[in-house]
Amino acid sequence: MGVKALGYVVIETAKPDKWDHFLTQVAGVMRAADAIDGAAQYRIDQRPFRFRIEHSKRDWFKAAGYEVADAAALEKLADQIAGAGRSIEHFSEIDRASRAVTNGFRTNDPAGNGLEFYHGESHTDAPFVSPIGVPGFVTGDMGMGHAVFSAPNFDEVLSFYRDVVGFHETDMPAFHLMGPEAPPMHFAFLHADNGRHHSIAFGEGPVPPSGAVHVMLEYPNLVEVGKAHDRMKQFGYAESASIGQHFNDETVGFYVQTPSGFDLEIGCDSLVIDPANWNVTKHEGISIWGHEWAWQKAMKETQAEAAE
Repeated sequence: MGVKALGYVVIETAKPDKWDHFLTQVAGVMRAADAIDGAAQYRIDQRPFRFRIEHSKRDWFKAAGYEVADAAALEKLADQIAGAGRSIEHFSEIDRASRAVTNGFRTNDPAGNGLEFYHGESHTDAPFVSPIGVPGFVTGDMGMGHAVFSAPNFDEVLSFYRDVVGFHETDMPAFHLMGPEAPPMHFAFLHADNGRHHSIAFGEGPVPPSGAVHVMLEYPNLVEVGKAHDRMKQFGYAESASIGQHFNDETVGFYVQTPSGFDLEIGCDSLVIDPANWNVTKHEGISIWGHEWAWQKAMKETQAEAAE
C-alpha cells in the first residue's frame, strides 16, 4: 500500500490575521485550539486540524502532509526516499504532538517542494462548526483534498512520486496554455489509495514564489461553492479563475488567491474513481466550460489596449 490521502497542509505566513479571516470568513473553516508549539490550527472535519498556520517572516507553502498506513509503511517509505537521495528529518516529540500523529518525517521532492509523511491519524469528538454555516466538507477516506506544485525537472519529479513514494498516475495531459504554437506544458495528476481523482499534482515549470500552485477543498454542493464565491467578492479577495468545470476530475468551482499568494480551489461534485482499476487518461483541455484565469484576462486587456 502506498499513500492513503492528503492529511493536512503547513503554511508559513507573516500575515496570520489575514489567514484567519480568509479561512474562517471566506472558506468557512473552523478555528481550533492552537498547537502546543503555538501554530494556529483550522478544522474542516473531525481531524484536529487540516490547516496549520505558522507565524513567520515570509509567506510560503511549507509542506503537504500525507498519511500512510502504519509504522512499517512509514519506515519503508523513509528508507526509499533516503535511498533516492532526498534528505529525511524524523519528527520530534513536539512535531508528533503538534500534528496529532503517532510518527512522521519531513522531506522534499527533487524540485524542492515540501512534504511530510505520517501515520497514526487522530480525531476529535468535538463537532465541526463552521463560523459562517458551511455544513461540512467532503473528506473521510479521501482526505483533505489535493495539493498542486510546480516542477522544472518534470520527469525527475514524476519518477519520485510514482516510483519512490507510490502515487499512481490518473491523468497525464500536456496543455498549450500560451497558444497552439507555443510548446506544451506537461502535467501529472496522481491519485493515492483512495477514490479522489488526484491527491497531488504538478505542472512543468518553475516553483512559484509562494511555494505551491494551489490547494483544493471540496464542498458538499454547488450552493456552498456559490456562497463562497460571493464571500470572496464581498471581502475583496482576488479571483484567480472564474467558476468553471474541469475535464479530468469534473470538479465545478473557482480559484481564489490566498494571503500567501498561492490559490485555494473551492469546488464540488468531484469525480470519484476506482483507484485499483483506473485507466490513465490524457485530457487535451483544462476545462469543459468557464475557468477564465486571471492571467488570461490580463492578456485580453493588454491586447485590447494595444488595439486602441
